[in-house]
Amino acid sequence: MTDTSGLRRRFFAPAAGGLAALGAFAFGRPAAAQGNDARAALAATSMVEEVKRRGTLRVGMSTFVPWAFRNRAGELIGYEIDVATRLAQDMGVRAEFVPTAWDGIIPALLAGRFDAIIGGMTITPQRNLNANFTSPYSATGVDMAASKRLADGMTTLEAYNRPNITIVGRRGTSAIAAAQRLMPRATLRQFDDDAQSILEVVNGRAHAMVGTVPRPLFATLDNPDALFRPFEQPFVRQADAMAVRKSDPDALNFLNNWILLRQLDGWLEEKQIFWFNARSWRDQLPG
Repeated sequence: MTDTSGLRRRFFAPAAGGLAALGAFAFGRPAAAQGNDARAALAATSMVEEVKRRGTLRVGMSTFVPWAFRNRAGELIGYEIDVATRLAQDMGVRAEFVPTAWDGIIPALLAGRFDAIIGGMTITPQRNLNANFTSPYSATGVDMAASKRLADGMTTLEAYNRPNITIVGRRGTSAIAAAQRLMPRATLRQFDDDAQSILEVVNGRAHAMVGTVPRPLFATLDNPDALFRPFEQPFVRQADAMAVRKSDPDALNFLNNWILLRQLDGWLEEKQIFWFNARSWRDQLPG
């Protein structure tokens, strides 16, 4: 019998090379194309593209004076309202506000009730586990307003860290988290808004309220006979940012660059000075 193994090797070796080349041709290019399709699909589902198609930017927010509140005419005004409105204008769309309870605002974002949270939300590790944050667009902190009658002379955090001390604040806020962390022995009571917390202290039912700057300062200015600020500076510093759903790099890219540009042209600083340093807007508060 003639040995044909060498012949088979010579005959099939080129064929195998041809098949390899054919495989590279047949499967390599579609794989690249599929990658491009996947990226295109991801971009198409970005919040930015959805907003452009819809023509509205749906903004999740909650009412906090002076971040967002209704004036005497029932219109939403405030720092965050200005920020969201300007952002929408720069996108060529209309801002649509979706008032939401603060302690449920991240679940509402994840459920798709709105496109982004623009409401003075402080970046925390716990929140960041569930949502992505932009670069900060305002620097704030946690401050305290205390009762002159119940807390006279109490000017250290340790003085408030006792079981017989009652501290109040708005439910679900970073101020409450700071109080729990820094004054764990105090009795902590939570309310649905800052106004209720302030009233508790003014009426002598709590020693102090904690809140985000500048709310405690404004409370002392509005109630000089009943309240004082125990500390010259906020006892916690923090940064506020917009929150969006995860897996959306295009949204983060756009929002981060928008924040950078509005910082560079001074617009954000101008708005912060108007809403947080001055109170010329005070006459717009409901009676």
